[in-house]
Parts: sequence; structure tokens; C-alpha cells
Amino acid sequence: MFSYGLGDAGTGLAATQLGFYLFPFFIGYAGLPALVAGSILMLIKIWDAINDPFIGWLSDKTKTKWGPRIPWMLSASIPLGFSLAAIWWVPSGTLREKTIYYVIISIILMTAYTSVNLPFAALSTELSKDISVRTKLNAARFTGSILAGLSGLIIAANILSRNEFGYFSMGKLSGLIAALATLISCWGLAPYAKKARRPSKRNISLKLQLKRIFKNKKFIKVITLYLLLWCALQLMQTVSLIYVEQVLQIPSQYAKWIPIPFQLSALAGLQIWSFFSDKFGRISALYYGSMIWIFSCLLTLAIPVFKKSTNLDTLFFSQGNNLFLFIFLVIVICLIGIGASTAYLIPWSLLPDAIDQDPEKSAGLYTAWMVLIQKIGIGLSVQVLGVLLSLSGYKINNNCADLDCFSQPELTQITIRICIGLIPSLLVILGLLTIQEWDKKLIKN
Repeated sequence: MFSYGLGDAGTGLAATQLGFYLFPFFIGYAGLPALVAGSILMLIKIWDAINDPFIGWLSDKTKTKWGPRIPWMLSASIPLGFSLAAIWWVPSGTLREKTIYYVIISIILMTAYTSVNLPFAALSTELSKDISVRTKLNAARFTGSILAGLSGLIIAANILSRNEFGYFSMGKLSGLIAALATLISCWGLAPYAKKARRPSKRNISLKLQLKRIFKNKKFIKVITLYLLLWCALQLMQTVSLIYVEQVLQIPSQYAKWIPIPFQLSALAGLQIWSFFSDKFGRISALYYGSMIWIFSCLLTLAIPVFKKSTNLDTLFFSQGNNLFLFIFLVIVICLIGIGASTAYLIPWSLLPDAIDQDPEKSAGLYTAWMVLIQKIGIGLSVQVLGVLLSLSGYKINNNCADLDCFSQPELTQITIRICIGLIPSLLVILGLLTIQEWDKKLIKN
């Protein structure tokens, strides 16, 4: 379990830092317009649309004494570390030159990310046929991912709160950790991967495989649920620092620590819903977690109302009602983390049920589409955010690395509040509607 949990540490660290800090980094320190920043992150997901299924298919066809997955993870570990560092460097030059640089580095980073994450994720289905073991493997996986993400946030908060020009330093340290975690995981998993179930040896074309996949009704439900939940989660993560600094106007040196309560509560949520899932079923865990998620999202809409009557700007230096408001903010963040942790656990615990409906059991290909949907969710949410912020009149300041050094128009602040509260709530509700017809027998199991 430890080695499997560590396998998602490198990619989890990368995903967390990129999710919370990359968009603010682009529109702040790098000086890119919101629309350009969102477009860059969306365009690289187009590459993933080609990259993910192709790597999944190649992974299924790879034949070594260590199985098809470990060689991919090993070969991509070092490129993952280097590209994770390079994404946080700001080159000199024009806006066009910066844009080209970030597109190229992002493509390299996401290719390495996929080459590690996708084969690794496929192992959860191949290492065991037992539903309980699969759920525990995924719990271990995302526990490792969230712990690594937490480490990434602590690294970022420490470095960036002390030095506004420390993004590249953060990237170099994070890249080193990501590469080492992947290499250690490969060493620990290799003996088990040798004995794991292999993909079907039948030589079926990629076109026919995709055709068969989209005939799998359970898989369609799973990926639809995953897309909606991940769009909600990623939208909240991406806009969170912008919301805290430019709507709530919390000083940047304190705002950088705000993602940490979310990560800690998400870690706790994984354990809660894993236990709850064993006792009452995965769908029940999804419903209860989603209710907490929706409720806490709506609470974020109310916090600026409280701010007007409590002088939030001085809450770190005063007592009384301002301290209460800060505690309230932390509680809301923790509730979001507990509820949103179902987006990590439940879709992946349902995936093996869908794979088992396919006689070929091509775990790599199915996993590829899950990872692809995750990345599409990231790309769509960031692109939508960039468009909405641009339309609302979002302002950038090329002379300021932090987001709290200049104010935004009222319409922009309202847009930010909608993106962190209302839109995610609606997406989660749609996800629940998608999964309501799930097989009752499988729910009990």
C-alpha cells in the first residue's frame, strides 16, 4: 500500500501546485492576460486528448518482465522533474515569446505526467480483483497524492511568502521531490507488477477499442460523473487564491497558506468516505459528501457579506468578531475539502466495475480516458474562468507579482464569487443526477 500510495505523490504534488498557483502565476508574476493564460492551459489539454489514449494503448501493448506499467513510470520520472521546474521560470521577451515557451514546456510536462500517472493508475485494477482491495488501493493512492500535494503547498507557501520571486526555486525543489517519489514507487511496486494481471493479448485496433469503450454504459456514467466533479473541483482550486486575495482582500503572505486547510481536510475526507463506503456503499458516500460540498460552496457566497460588517483586512491583527470571521473562513474551506474528496475517491472506485463489464478488461485504455477526462475538466474550467474574468474586466499589473496589490472592478469580484460558489454547486448537482441509476447490486458491493 505504501509503494502504491507513493506512486501518485509526484504527480499529485505537481497537480496541486499547478491547480492552485499556475493560473495566478500566469496572470500575476508572468504578466499574461487572463484570456491568454486560460487559453494556454486549455490548449495543452488538446494535446492530452491525443496523448492520453495513445499512451494508454501503448502501455497495454508494452511487454517486459516487469509488466507493461513500470517501464513507463521509470522513463518519465526525470522528465517530469525537469519540466515541473521549468514551468515556473519566466523568460524574457514579448508576450508572444512567453506564450510559446509556456505552451512547449506545458506539453513536455503533461506528456511526462501522463506517462507516469496513467500506467500507475491502471495498476489498481490489475493488482487485485477484490472490490475492497481496489477501494483501499485507490484510497492509498489519493492519500499519497494529497499528502504530496500538501507538501507542495507548504513548500510554495514558505518560499513565496518570503520571496515573491521564488516561483522558480519552488519549482526546482518540487521537481526533485516528484522525480524521487516516482523512482522509489517503481522500486517498491516492481515485484508486485511482475505478478499482476496482464491486458488481453488480442490484437484489436485502437478504433475498435474506442468503439467498445463507448458502448460501455457504466463507463459513460463514470466519466460523466468524473468530468462534472473535476470541473467543479478545479474551478474552485484555480480561483481560490484570486478569491481570497482580491475579493476578501487577505494579504498575500497569509493567503498563500489558505490552500493548506483544504488539503488537510481532503486527506481526512478520503479516510472518512473510504470507511463510509465500506459500511454503506460508494454511492451513499458520494451523496453525503456532495451535500457537504454544495453547502460549503454556497457559504463562500456569504463570506464577502460578512466582510462588509467585520473589517476583514485586519483580522490577522485583531480579536473578537474578526477572529470569528477568520475561523469561519477556515471551517468553510475544511468543509469544502471533506466534501470534495469524494471527487478523488468515488469515480475511481467505480471504474473497475465498468472495466469488468468489458471482456477484454483493457485497464490501460479505460484508465487513459479517465485521466483524459480529468485533464479536460481542468482545461475547461480554467478556460471558462479566463473567459469570464476577461469579460468582467479583470485587470493585470505587470509591475506586481502578487494579486493583493491592486483592486478589481465590482463586476469582476462578483464573477469570482460565482466561479467559486455557484457554478461548482451546479456541476456537483448534475454529477449526482448522472449516477442516480447506478446498479443497486454493485452499490451494495
